[in-house]
Amino acid sequence: METLHLPVLPVEAIAFLNCRADGIYVDATAGSGGHAFTILTDHPAIRQLIAIDWDSDAVNRLRVRLRQFSEKVFIVRDNFAALRSVLEKLSIEKVNGILLDLGVSSQQLENPERGFSFQLKGPLDMRMDTALSTTAYDIVNTFPAAELKEIIHTYGEERWASRIARTIIARRKQGPVADTATLRDLVIQSIPPRFRSRTIHPATRTFQALRIAVNHELDNLRRVLADGIDLLAPGGRICVISFHSLEDRIVKQAINRRARGRHLDEAGCDGGREEAPALRVITKKPITAQPEELRHNPRARSARLRVAEKL
Repeated sequence: METLHLPVLPVEAIAFLNCRADGIYVDATAGSGGHAFTILTDHPAIRQLIAIDWDSDAVNRLRVRLRQFSEKVFIVRDNFAALRSVLEKLSIEKVNGILLDLGVSSQQLENPERGFSFQLKGPLDMRMDTALSTTAYDIVNTFPAAELKEIIHTYGEERWASRIARTIIARRKQGPVADTATLRDLVIQSIPPRFRSRTIHPATRTFQALRIAVNHELDNLRRVLADGIDLLAPGGRICVISFHSLEDRIVKQAINRRARGRHLDEAGCDGGREEAPALRVITKKPITAQPEELRHNPRARSARLRVAEKL
């Protein structure tokens, strides 16, 4: 039986989305449809929901989960970074709300063939979209030591990145690092026992870093934030759930810059010019999961929700 993916912060995220009758909303990381289903069930008077995901397996699940709402749902297989072009194709100029849940789904983590988890042996893949050309295997087995170290250090914020890269390079001389279990063990042996965390698995940061690099996650996030804020109608809200400090920092900076009247360029970075403030910050501090949710969904422990409203 396929594991059910539980959406994180569902009550808080949808409440902050502030859905209104006849509004148009985007779930840009629709996954298995947990948030989308709740939006459509709790707010039947909305005009449209655009559900986007670039994982073909997720899109197939979405079509099943949301079929009863087919008259007002558009399901799109694409990267959320393409939000502007998605809406243009649907002849939609502005939307009333955008939801982004940046986490990896349970189905992705628990399918060993996808290669996301260090807990299950599988090929080193990690592609959200299997049409992407570069896999984690390619990075681990072909990238030079300096570049490998930079990826692990920058995207994983891993203090032992240099040692991990050296261990991988040494292992490559014996043959390719072919699966998640082998990589996991290489990472563990690279970190001195006394420095291994008691709460976070030693391989967590390295696997995170590779996944981010394979899927260009941070660049895509910056782009969807820049475009998404522009595509909001006045009074519309953007709600973003992040799961690690790199994502949360990008979200916080983008929201604060637009709230202060700083322009964001196409890459989602500070465009270097002043303009009228575009946002009002709704959540001064990120919203986190309550103990009740954590009891039945431990993966929500690192979730952080930030919300802003278009002026």
